[in-house]
Amino acid sequence: MEKQKNAVGRRKEAVTRVFISKGDGKITVNDKDYKNYFPLVYLQNQVEAPLKVAEVVGKFDIVINAQGGGLKGQAEAIKLGIARVLLEVNPEFRPVLKAAGHLTRDPRSVERKKFGHKKARRSYQFSKR
Repeated sequence: MEKQKNAVGRRKEAVTRVFISKGDGKITVNDKDYKNYFPLVYLQNQVEAPLKVAEVVGKFDIVINAQGGGLKGQAEAIKLGIARVLLEVNPEFRPVLKAAGHLTRDPRSVERKKFGHKKARRSYQFSKR
């Protein structure tokens, strides 16, 4: 493997750039350890999921730049980014990552607000009189 590979992950409004290199398993998000950046355990599990499926926990150092969205969107964008960068490292990971659903970009995003409505679909309260 060359010195570094990278990939992009997206979810909702979150965009993450994931850089991977040989190392001892440090995951850094915006210059912080990922366990400090994501205080909730289920978000930490999202970040670790592709590494566990490919059975490469502790073999790579991962540096991530995350922008936009909220913590959950960023965590899921990181999951996609890590899965994509693992494919660049070793294409043989594809079947297991695909079976676990880590290579699919989640297309759902917030629906726009419509005029005459309070939100995207919620109308103002109807008053007969």
